[in-house]
Amino acid sequence: MSGKDGDVARRGRGDRLIKEEIHDPYVARSKPSEPTICPECRAVFRKGRWQWSEESDGDAHEMMCPACERIRDDMPGGILTLSGTFLAKHRDEILKLIFNKVEEEKGLHPINRLMGIEDGRSGELVVKFTDLHLARSTGEAIERAYDGDLDIQYTKESNLVRVYWKRST
Repeated sequence: MSGKDGDVARRGRGDRLIKEEIHDPYVARSKPSEPTICPECRAVFRKGRWQWSEESDGDAHEMMCPACERIRDDMPGGILTLSGTFLAKHRDEILKLIFNKVEEEKGLHPINRLMGIEDGRSGELVVKFTDLHLARSTGEAIERAYDGDLDIQYTKESNLVRVYWKRST
């Protein structure tokens, strides 16, 4: 080899710049065949996305949707941790806001769901979601409604967002 193509010094080592990214194991590497139905929640993959469908798909393929996989494996995409004395006094109101936000989002996007709510240490409330955007937007909705301090921490390596909201009074 001669010229530009054969000269390693000129070409450089482009592969040194490539860094392998950790991909979300719950996002399919390829699109499922259409239509595909989730045997757990009955969401249907059609027109390139998971959606709720009233139509019967007797000839549909079956595959568990990413939300049901996360729920089965107890691997949330987002965790919202609520704390502070204000939470103890307004717990029921805040829970209603969370449930309303989840229902609104779930109606549009079947893979964005609530996985569970647990009581944490020192009166905290830990809310787990199948989607990182739902955790963030729910935290932001609580902050808009009740003020307080909101902290959002993305961890690219684990495809997880941790959202912390706290209000003392």
